[in-house]
Amino acid sequence: MKGLDKANIPTLSVDGCVDTLSEIYISAINNGIPFKQIPSLMLWGPPGVGKSQAIRQVATRIERETGKKCYMTDVRLLLFNPIDLRGIPTASADKTLAVWLKPQIFQMNESKGVVNILFLDEISAAPQSVQAAAYQITLDRIIGEHKLPENCIVIAAGNRVTDKSVAYKMPKALANRLCHMEIESNFDSWQRWAVASGISPKVIGFLSFRQDYLIENENMKDDLAFPTPRSWEMVSNVLRLTGDDTEKAYSLICGLVGTGVAVEFTSWCRIFATLPKIEDIFKGRTTVVPKNTDALYALVSSMTAYAREHSGNLYELENSISYSMLLPSDFSFVLMKNYLIMEEGMKERLIKIPAFTRWLNTKGKYLNGN
Repeated sequence: MKGLDKANIPTLSVDGCVDTLSEIYISAINNGIPFKQIPSLMLWGPPGVGKSQAIRQVATRIERETGKKCYMTDVRLLLFNPIDLRGIPTASADKTLAVWLKPQIFQMNESKGVVNILFLDEISAAPQSVQAAAYQITLDRIIGEHKLPENCIVIAAGNRVTDKSVAYKMPKALANRLCHMEIESNFDSWQRWAVASGISPKVIGFLSFRQDYLIENENMKDDLAFPTPRSWEMVSNVLRLTGDDTEKAYSLICGLVGTGVAVEFTSWCRIFATLPKIEDIFKGRTTVVPKNTDALYALVSSMTAYAREHSGNLYELENSISYSMLLPSDFSFVLMKNYLIMEEGMKERLIKIPAFTRWLNTKGKYLNGN
């Protein structure tokens, strides 16, 4: 589009997008409403903000709440030609007509216990000829002779022209076939996903301290390497592969988020060496609490990571909750909030711990019902 008008479409966080779409599709499934009655979605947003991750979370939510198996077909339209969508022409059996072989992406499971999601990613980066070929898919759910099954959801996504990514103006005819939403970067939304997904505590702790580094700011937009939720996930993967050694991984981190941010990140990570031993906290062997704010951020992220790996050990969780009572209230709240979201059913598990009940009685008002 020739400059996305933010005032004209809703803006949602990744969490907000997941909640909104999940509610719509699960309601349709439970009430027997055909997916073709739901308008195809178009998600706009900067590179790496989490658009495709949001759709994967929607698929997971559908599976969990409906009992159906959900398959996601991720199609990068930037790599397609119009004929790739329609299929390859070949002769009919009697050699009198041309027929079109169905592309693999349309070969979907049509069983009643299955939901398919056709995710047309990078649609704004595709040439207009390819976008035009997507007309029938988004509205009529057909292309040429090929028809999408009734159990298929169609969602498209792309970057905005203002993101300095490859982007073509979307034809009005296609734009009018879609329901548009913009996905924005939101630290709280990202943090909930990161805690539940096991992202490195160093990455979570640093971004808790410097939330403005979650995604690029304006003066970084001409750089090849810049921070986004996607690049921070890759930093986490690199740290896992290098034994959590930020010095060893420094060059790779620079290549993912840029030298300036990498210098700050690796410098900040040295704080971890000054923290109380996390295992001692969970074993109830220490009551030492850091004083500096940056160290407290590091401590909370480290405790969250340890708790996630030992979530079944109620004795250790109880010790850590008792320790959290020694922390400043805002950090104690963040830690308990992280505990509650780090995996399914965690709230029910924590309620069984006396220390958590004591925490609720003294500081639980900060949770606001979470």
